[in-house]
Amino acid sequence: MSAKSRLLVTLLLPLSSSLCHVPSTGAGNNSSQPCKATPGSASWPPEADWARFNQSLGGVLLRPSPPGAVCHPGQPTYNADQCATVATAWTTYDFHSNDPISNMWNQYSNDSCLPNVTYPCSPAGYPAYAVNATTPEHIKLSFQYARKKNVRVVVKSTGHDYQGRSIAPGALTIWIHHMQGLQTHTSFQPKGCNFSIEGNAVTAAGATQMGTLYEELDKINQTVVGGGGKTVAVGGFITGGGHSILAPRYGLAADQVLEIELVTPTGEFVIANECQNQDLFWAMRGGGGSTFGVATSITMSTHPSPKIVSLDIVFASYEIGAAWFWDMIGYMLSQYAYLDSKGISGYSFIYPNVSNSLDGGKTHVSAFVGSFILQDTQNTGDVQAIWKPMVDHIEAEWPQTVHGNTSVAYASFLDWYGPGGHFDQGTAGADIYVASHLLNSGALTDPSATLQAWKTFSSVGGSGNAYLVAGHGVNNAKPRGGGNAVGPAWRKALVHATNGIAFRPLDPAARAKALVDVNASVEPLRKLAPDMGAYVNENNPAEPDWRHSFWGDNYDRLRKIKRAVDPLDTLWCHPCVGNERWKEVGYELCRVKGYEL
Repeated sequence: MSAKSRLLVTLLLPLSSSLCHVPSTGAGNNSSQPCKATPGSASWPPEADWARFNQSLGGVLLRPSPPGAVCHPGQPTYNADQCATVATAWTTYDFHSNDPISNMWNQYSNDSCLPNVTYPCSPAGYPAYAVNATTPEHIKLSFQYARKKNVRVVVKSTGHDYQGRSIAPGALTIWIHHMQGLQTHTSFQPKGCNFSIEGNAVTAAGATQMGTLYEELDKINQTVVGGGGKTVAVGGFITGGGHSILAPRYGLAADQVLEIELVTPTGEFVIANECQNQDLFWAMRGGGGSTFGVATSITMSTHPSPKIVSLDIVFASYEIGAAWFWDMIGYMLSQYAYLDSKGISGYSFIYPNVSNSLDGGKTHVSAFVGSFILQDTQNTGDVQAIWKPMVDHIEAEWPQTVHGNTSVAYASFLDWYGPGGHFDQGTAGADIYVASHLLNSGALTDPSATLQAWKTFSSVGGSGNAYLVAGHGVNNAKPRGGGNAVGPAWRKALVHATNGIAFRPLDPAARAKALVDVNASVEPLRKLAPDMGAYVNENNPAEPDWRHSFWGDNYDRLRKIKRAVDPLDTLWCHPCVGNERWKEVGYELCRVKGYEL
């Protein structure tokens, strides 16, 4: 590889509402009142009530302070020595995952207590209490207390949630983070069924994280259709659908599920599979998290851990924004159906203008950066052979392209994911909105239309990402029970496209503009694929027509199931199924007029 190509391969490294008023008074203390109780209001439960609740739980009720409060003099947890540690850890997934009330994206706590002494700090944007739930009984009692006292309730596992559903001001958090563990099976009989499902499977507690699953299953040469982030937990991942680099072969994570155990918002412990509670079984697989109940365990199929050859590849232009570069991008994306047909899956990132790290940021390029895999081989020539027609065409058609690639063989999925460094190495602790759209193969056949859409899409946030994580495996999946609630657009999708935009904290105008801009950037993709939709787990609360975009024709059935299992809307989030009877007013959750219960 030439020095220039080696330099460009370093581009692969990236693979790796405003602060509102304080809560008002006047919320009621039962389901007939117009707003949920909030801290400081007349209806907020007194300390004695919370103490009795804690006693009923066996002492697992927490009253956590915002984690950033250690940096703020005057806050009860202020500790100057700890501040630097917290500020450094703030950008890591693990820090927020291990905290009972913190979310990974700051805007969902309204930037109300960041680890910066120059900013204001208030607990107002955070949940008031958290239950360290380790049993279904803890979850049941939490729901019962929240209904009785008219307190808002949210569910948090790790907080790896771009929609902010796991955090709410003044709420009671059901923190299931410590409900982890797994059991493997060589065959599985769903409870209440008179048959067994042959093949390997795993029953994982609802908060079990992907890193743990991959490591434990690798010990028996198995793996699971899972997420790229180590801190992603199975419950939230699967209720949203769950895409994966293995999905083009096996289908989405939700398509692997054999049984779910959950606690409903009415406090019932339910087993859902194809033989009992079939509506919930259908809804919990793709119908959205924090909506139908709390999954305490999920049983899903596992698959032999594949041998993998990876291809990390760069095509770049030193002419920033050159017309020929975008012509090349249009061509590249038009070939994704071909790559899918050859068993290629992976992630690609299109940068209109990105610095080259080996030049200390002095050299900027426009670049296509990709990380792809081919399964069931150890021959690096196999993946190179698949890509050769594309590489030859690009070098002949656009000879000014600078190209570099690296192929590596890995003995197992875990070797590729962990030691190979192909897990999500992004950062948390920022203010950022993301957006997404699903594209079918037909939307990418016209390179000219594709490149025009991608120029706008990638202009926001500096990158437009095309994930080859759908294709034939997702399109042809056969979930147990005849189907699931995954949005129908996934069954036609080839590419999952995402982007994101960061903005300044404590700046209402910047926050509002970011939300407008990130959605406007996706509009050309919506026009390119008007009959498709978006992925609920990687999107923002302002997705237009989100009910149809996330769930299509499945929405009406999902709404009926929501009404049946949660008639009082004990679980509420946005954008979530059946949430139209409430709205957030400042830091309060209040009924919408005309939707009184």
